[in-house]
Amino acid sequence: MSKRQQQSRQPEKREYDHKVLDIARVARVMAGGRRFSFRAAVVIGDRNGKVGVGVGKGADTSIAIDKAINAAKKKLVKIDVNTGTVPVDETAKFGSAKVILKPAKEGKGIVAGGATRIVVDLVGIKNITAKMLGGNNKLNNARATVKALLKTQ
Repeated sequence: MSKRQQQSRQPEKREYDHKVLDIARVARVMAGGRRFSFRAAVVIGDRNGKVGVGVGKGADTSIAIDKAINAAKKKLVKIDVNTGTVPVDETAKFGSAKVILKPAKEGKGIVAGGATRIVVDLVGIKNITAKMLGGNNKLNNARATVKALLKTQ
């Protein structure tokens, strides 16, 4: 096997890790019936302070996920994660979703649920306590978490 063939077999290394928050089938009504497509909400991060949330729509789930990743790359934000936790208590609201972030001692881990856990993990914070209040919309919870992380700067 040549060296070129060996190189092409290795999977490409992505600069950002991504996790799919939500996939929804959405429809628009046209003459003759409904047209279905998929909406994907994705969080990307490098586990070293950069994180972004994006949404994409497509005829197939893989197309929607790729579009959401590209949208998230355009909305990347930088967060300081040198201490491994947030410096102070912080609250943020996005839509009806409200998120409370609190610092935690070394070794406590990530005590958070759903979308908040995904965002905090992908940004690179190791110890934090969080609570989601209000809405149960995963996309709004993720955006509220990013907003709260930006306030801690």
